[in-house]
Amino acid sequence: MDPYQGAVGVPVHVTVLRGNNLFQRGNKNEPFLNFVRAEFNGTQLGDSQKCDAAVDESVNYNFFCSFECSESAHTLDDLAQKPVILTVIEILPKEKKQKEEKTCVLGQAVVDLLPLLHGKCSFSSTVVLHPLPGLPTEIDSLDRGIKPTLEVMVSVQEPLLSDAQLSESNLLTVTVETAFSVPEVWSPGPPSSYVAAMQVPLMAEREQILLFSDGVLKMSGEREPVPRPKKWPLGPLLAPDAQFIPGVYIESEPSDLEDGDLNSEEDREFRAEAECNRKRVSWDTEHRCFMDAEGAACLTRRIIECRWWPVEIMRAPQAGGAKLGAGKAGKDKPQAEDEIQIPFHGVAYVDLAPLLYPGVKHIHGAYYLHPFYDSDLFMKTKRTKSVLRESIRAPAAQGRPRPPSSMSSCKATPSKVIDTQRGGKDNREAPKKTGTQGKPAQAESLIDVELQMNAEGQMYADSRSYIIIEITLEKPLIPKRPPEELAKRVMELIPTRPSLPRCPVGAERAVQEYKAQIASVAAQVLEEYQQMFGAAFVAGAEPLDPTTQEQRKSQLFGELNCSGKYFAFKEQMKYSVVRIVREKMLRTEAFTEPEQLQAFLSQLYIFLVDEMHVALNKTLTADVQEVQAQPLLDCAQLIHFAREAELNGDYKLAAHYYKERLARDRSNPSHWFDYGVFYMLTTDYSKAEECFRTAVSIDQSHVSSLLMCGILSEMNEQYEEAGTFLEGATCIDPSSVIAWTLFGLFYLAQENFIQAEMAFQEATKQLRAPLQKSPVCGPDPTGNTSSPAQDEEKEEVGTTESPTDQEHKPAVEVLGETEEARIQTSHVIQPEEGDKVNADDKATVLQHNTTTRLNTTIYMVTVKFLLRNYALQMAQRALAQELLCPDGGPSSSYHLALAHVQLLRGEYSNAGASLQEALSDNIQNPDIWALYGHWYYLVKDYHQAQKCYERTLDFVTDASDTHHIYIRLGSIYLQSGEYEKAKPIYLRACGSSPSCFTWLGLGSACYRLGELAEAEDALTEANILDNGNPEVWGYLSLVCLKTGRKVEAEQSYKYALKFNLPEEPLLQEIKELQAHVGFGNPCFR
Repeated sequence: MDPYQGAVGVPVHVTVLRGNNLFQRGNKNEPFLNFVRAEFNGTQLGDSQKCDAAVDESVNYNFFCSFECSESAHTLDDLAQKPVILTVIEILPKEKKQKEEKTCVLGQAVVDLLPLLHGKCSFSSTVVLHPLPGLPTEIDSLDRGIKPTLEVMVSVQEPLLSDAQLSESNLLTVTVETAFSVPEVWSPGPPSSYVAAMQVPLMAEREQILLFSDGVLKMSGEREPVPRPKKWPLGPLLAPDAQFIPGVYIESEPSDLEDGDLNSEEDREFRAEAECNRKRVSWDTEHRCFMDAEGAACLTRRIIECRWWPVEIMRAPQAGGAKLGAGKAGKDKPQAEDEIQIPFHGVAYVDLAPLLYPGVKHIHGAYYLHPFYDSDLFMKTKRTKSVLRESIRAPAAQGRPRPPSSMSSCKATPSKVIDTQRGGKDNREAPKKTGTQGKPAQAESLIDVELQMNAEGQMYADSRSYIIIEITLEKPLIPKRPPEELAKRVMELIPTRPSLPRCPVGAERAVQEYKAQIASVAAQVLEEYQQMFGAAFVAGAEPLDPTTQEQRKSQLFGELNCSGKYFAFKEQMKYSVVRIVREKMLRTEAFTEPEQLQAFLSQLYIFLVDEMHVALNKTLTADVQEVQAQPLLDCAQLIHFAREAELNGDYKLAAHYYKERLARDRSNPSHWFDYGVFYMLTTDYSKAEECFRTAVSIDQSHVSSLLMCGILSEMNEQYEEAGTFLEGATCIDPSSVIAWTLFGLFYLAQENFIQAEMAFQEATKQLRAPLQKSPVCGPDPTGNTSSPAQDEEKEEVGTTESPTDQEHKPAVEVLGETEEARIQTSHVIQPEEGDKVNADDKATVLQHNTTTRLNTTIYMVTVKFLLRNYALQMAQRALAQELLCPDGGPSSSYHLALAHVQLLRGEYSNAGASLQEALSDNIQNPDIWALYGHWYYLVKDYHQAQKCYERTLDFVTDASDTHHIYIRLGSIYLQSGEYEKAKPIYLRACGSSPSCFTWLGLGSACYRLGELAEAEDALTEANILDNGNPEVWGYLSLVCLKTGRKVEAEQSYKYALKFNLPEEPLLQEIKELQAHVGFGNPCFR
């Protein structure tokens, strides 16, 4: 879309309504005749009618004028940085014999048109009419404190920018303030021009040079006032005060918050001295540049390519820049391009990389001025041309003044601004230099420059000259998450959960064990009774008479005594009775008095009989149902813990969680599928296939398991079975993009190009299907749902996947296990030479989806599924097809997926290169930065990993897996001793996906911060989720030692040793603290 489409041919109406507090030149307090003249961008818009102005009365001009905002003249960029200039002119009374009228300029006012670029259709403004210096008007207005003003209204019939263009456009503001500590040889005379220049891309196909030409040399002994107004880039106006932009000022900023080169303490001292006692050149000029969406993207891309941008400066004679290159060539002799010499040619290299940080839209700092050398320019910025040299060369080559461009003002010199076109004539002719054949232009320029010495430019380095530059964007190139949203999410980190049921301990537990033994003995006695006399309880039968009951009782006792069961029952009950005596009755010593013994036995007997009756009534009552205790962890938590263990490389613990999940429900195919994915990670493909096949046997329509069975069958060269599985998946779910794509890849490997073409076409059709909202693989029988991050991933790729597929997102974003290197790389089968038919068939296969450009391709959708399930061989084949696909190619998503594959295979060097390629194409993708952080983490560069993780969390959109970022970033903070930063990170992790590991990290951070109560709470939560973690017990022991709880400290220490706490460093810390406090280790006693 044309970026100026909304502004082509739109008239801008300017109406001067009235003037207030006007004074005539002679200050005679008499009515005088005057009119208003309007001009914009060097074009006179018209004069108002002549009006009589009375003293202390308003003058109603009602002057209407307009100009057309178009792509060719008066562009949006002109509106951004050029005002409408209103000049009030007095018509002097005619003298005798005077034929023509004489006029006198009373003052000038400027109207800023920037509100039109903010979407407004009209606005009113009261602007100050600045009188010319020395006029009585100026003196009187200063004495009375009343300023003359003009009331102006600006309007357009329709907005210059549509809503879409307004949201995508940006406004770049470049302010060159002051160059301090300039060479001492500079002096006020002879008059000189001080020029600074910078080149910026405003649109994808056009760059412009910003010239700041009105620098003013000031002597030492005075400090620049703050705040001070900024100037329009218009050059000198008739009224000097009209050159200031209304309401825009240069504000002071602490040097430690600045960007640039002079931020150290020594630099601050030097700057304080230089800004007061040394010469300086002041511009205080602001350039505004309107950028469309393509221009903003181009700026982002250019900054990614090279972060250093040159700002050149020179001191030239007042005669004009066109004469700079005359040198010794004479007046009539044309000068070669290489002979152009720029006096006092310096350059400052501004680092624009901070503009790519999320939310950053402002750069302000002091930058050293260096002598200009082409070699340095090329090495730092990859540029081969000087901006100032190009601005001088173009007017000289034309031989006539340039017409005013979009960056020039009505009073600007022809060399003010140069529009440079990429690939234009200058670029084509640049490599063709005289006396050079067969040499690249860059190499030649480097050699030529090195032979010259910029003696005048060297004065900048000798004087430690620096220039203060400010670059501001109206909108950040990369948005950042608003603080309000972040605060709200932090408040929701730890949800409330129901209190855990109280576990019986001590006396209560002893009584429960006694009741359990009573129930066990009663069941055995009842079984013996039924063996002797038949069923004890018969529905509808008459009760036994007392005589029969006594007989059966005697027979039962006799049988129990003869068989020895009665003695066995007493032995079974003895331990529980002993525990009641010790725990409930608190008797551990022998009795010295027989009376005490008899009293205690009587009390014990009564208690045991009462509890026996309670236990028997509960056991023999048919209506009472035992309440089954619910497990503490559900299946979703178990799979989360398993993937977290995979991330930490603890595959034994991960397998334990997978097995526990299977023990909960062995009839769930998703549990078997997850277990198979775990074996895919550990490269145990035989067990993985067994799990997938078990899942299919449970549910024949489980598409994910069918696909994985097909992939593994092909890896085992069981092609017939593989084709059956893959085709079955497409039949069960015909709308699955993944199933059709895998089916096509299978046939492509078999060189069955016709079938492959069919499968790819169907996959593309399903990818493009509009209004596709239903899940691809149908409802999951487990009722599990996908996570929000996976839902975002679905929306991004423009397709839907089964809930089963979504559930199996990889817990380990990158795992650098060397076992993955055993996977053999499989290449796309290429047709042999001379096989023209097969080659044409394959070309047809690759051209099947060229009609419509999509946000993604069928191959990238499939690659995500394959990476989630660690099918690296098939993923590499899909990535190869992505390169050959017309809609694909080496995009950022491709390089991200390739880096993921390489990290899983342990190819770290290749993964780093792929991540660099991904970042160069899309620097705003948080997943790329997250994976970059994982790469640094795996190569043990924790400092860089920390920076990548922090940058990932600053993005507006979350990465697809923030939990692993929290875990690794928190561990880095703990290792580096930054406990204040580790605590909120672990709080986020506990709020989003709590686990033993996250609570342990939070507890250890709180312990290191001295927050023992919070540390104990967090460690208790960790212990609830996994009571076999030795580190949790170790930290609990430290907390108990700190708080003086001897018994609990010893118990925690014993459990830490029981679960094999490593010797270093936690165990050593515990022992040192035990030695310090004098308790906590049972061996002390």
